[in-house]
Amino acid sequence: MNFDDFRNNEGNSANNNRQNLLSSGWRPFHRDFDWRFFGQILFHDTQELTQKGINLASYYADALGRRDYSWWANLLNVASDYTRGELEKFWNYITPDPLTPDNRYKDVLSTETPITQFVSRQSIPIEYVLNRLQEITVLRVLKLLERPDIITQYYSERDFYFPVEKFVNWERLEVINTVYAYWVKYDVWLQIDPYDRGRRQYTLMAKNLAPLINKGTYDLAVMLSGYQSRVGKVHSQFPIRTFPTDIQNFTDTVQQAILNQNQLAVVVHGEPGTGKTAWTQAVAKEILMPLGYVIFILDHDAITNFVPPTYLERICIIINEADNLAQNRAYEVAQYNNRTEHILSLLDGTLYQSVIDESGIQIKQRLVILMTCNTTERLDPAMLRKGRVDLMTEFTQKYV
Repeated sequence: MNFDDFRNNEGNSANNNRQNLLSSGWRPFHRDFDWRFFGQILFHDTQELTQKGINLASYYADALGRRDYSWWANLLNVASDYTRGELEKFWNYITPDPLTPDNRYKDVLSTETPITQFVSRQSIPIEYVLNRLQEITVLRVLKLLERPDIITQYYSERDFYFPVEKFVNWERLEVINTVYAYWVKYDVWLQIDPYDRGRRQYTLMAKNLAPLINKGTYDLAVMLSGYQSRVGKVHSQFPIRTFPTDIQNFTDTVQQAILNQNQLAVVVHGEPGTGKTAWTQAVAKEILMPLGYVIFILDHDAITNFVPPTYLERICIIINEADNLAQNRAYEVAQYNNRTEHILSLLDGTLYQSVIDESGIQIKQRLVILMTCNTTERLDPAMLRKGRVDLMTEFTQKYV
């Protein structure tokens, strides 16, 4: 294939893509004249405006003044691609550009979709499940935003727009190049970038995404244990009112601490079958979920590799059998892993708040950690000291 063949194929592909855009509902975007914008150019860029006006007049004078052609041929030349292109350049100069995202927006949340899972015997699927959570969050926010006010796409040196009244959903939207959408009410931008095999990247941009993210993540829970992962809704089998009176009173104390503190760590211990795990689920369902917390139920391997997502404002981590996680480092078996150090840095906040963006969500991030264990004797003493574990109680009555 020679260069000319390649160029012809490239041109045919561009024409086909442009035809696909038009047939799928996209329309050429025509820039409107704005007197205010033109006035700014007239008063602040007079020299450039004058020069471009003279150049445009010169092009038309050349097109109309050719002596070797008849008058009607000169008129046809005025409508040629070259002359029309010069007119478009001048029109684009004196009219405002289509709206595009403000790169100064500090809140950005992005996801590829659909998410592909890669799990091996050497790794747990924590990266996949966190990416899946982020994908669900972005798609939920888009559902909350509903129909945008503007949808644009730039392709083959032309701007296109999609009539918003014909918009159905994002999956059915033809995306060849980068697509931008804007919601005036929320001051939120969406950028869609196409990938191969039908995959896309959605990026949300706004001055403040937190309220929409909080609504979009309402009642979400993440379970990660071994090679099993799940992103779903919070579920509890037993209501708090069915627990013994002393546990209900302790729950009231926990609830008040959740309301008053940005970070809270709770340990409940007792023999198997006393309802410790059921209690953490009930607290998550009845107290934390209504307050907007996203629940993470993590096993030992998951917590070792877990860092709280920075885009979430309220996070609850549930760790069952914590005595197998934060074991006393005086024991030899605890010296062969770094789980104890990891959970201690999580409780101290050094794991996820050593470096934060003061203008972002992290400065307001709230964390609740609920841990269960059969006995506290195997827990590292440094974990139980004041300032790391705030509340602790023992479950003594058989529950399940």
